[in-house]
Amino acid sequence: MATNYICGMERIVALDKIEGVAREVLGIIGKKTVIAFHGLMGSGKTTFIRAMCQVLGVKDAVSSPTYSIINEYKGSRGNILHIDLYRLKNNEELMRAGVEDSLYSGNLCLVEWPELAFSLLPDDTVHIYLEAIDESTRRIRIGDN
Repeated sequence: MATNYICGMERIVALDKIEGVAREVLGIIGKKTVIAFHGLMGSGKTTFIRAMCQVLGVKDAVSSPTYSIINEYKGSRGNILHIDLYRLKNNEELMRAGVEDSLYSGNLCLVEWPELAFSLLPDDTVHIYLEAIDESTRRIRIGDN
C-alpha cells in the first residue's frame, strides 16, 4: 500500500532546497487529498506548504490563514485549501468555520495544527512532521498519526 511506503520517509533539508522535498512528497501521495502538518511554531509548516503550492503551480501569494482559517488557491490539481486551526478551540468552532466540509470536499487540503481536528481527519490522511534543526535546516518526516 502507498501509505506504508511513505510512512517513515524522512529528509533533512535546507530551507532553500525544500521545494524538491515538496515535489517528492506530492509525487508519492498520489490522489490523497488531506495532508496534516505537525510541528512547533516556526518549524516550517507554512514554508513547506508554500513550496508545495509552488510545485502545484499556484500563482497567488501563499500565507498562513491564521485569522481567515481557510485560504483557497488554484493550482494544477484544482482547488487547494490551506487550513490553519491554530486559533480554534473546539469542535463547534471547527464546524462553524467549515473545516469538516473542507476536509471531505475532494480538494487538496493542507492542514496546519491538525491536532484539534484529529477525529475529523479522513483515515487516509497523510501526516507530515516538521522540526527545526537550526535556522535554515528542517527535518521533514512522513509518519503514522
